[in-house]
Amino acid sequence: MPIYEYQCEACDHKFEVIQKVSDRPIKKCVLCRGKVHKILSAPGLLFKGSGWYVTDYANPERKRALEADKKAASGDGSQKTETKAETKESKKSVAD
Repeated sequence: MPIYEYQCEACDHKFEVIQKVSDRPIKKCVLCRGKVHKILSAPGLLFKGSGWYVTDYANPERKRALEADKKAASGDGSQKTETKAETKESKKSVAD
């Protein structure tokens, strides 16, 4: 349930109330019974870091660009790697 902040217009008392969204707003101060109004305040939720948007819903073109950068950093992946069988065959032909 959200926390709402109210301020009294008569005595300037500020107070917070946990209410359901469907609950009626408070109209009287808890101290002096004067008229109150809701105060808009910053939410208590803060996202830090690269975020879920970048990792889950990023543009497909951006994903391709990141993959291309990874391939370029690792040596573009076009170099042929020898298997054990190829290594044994080359050693055998050198020994003959």
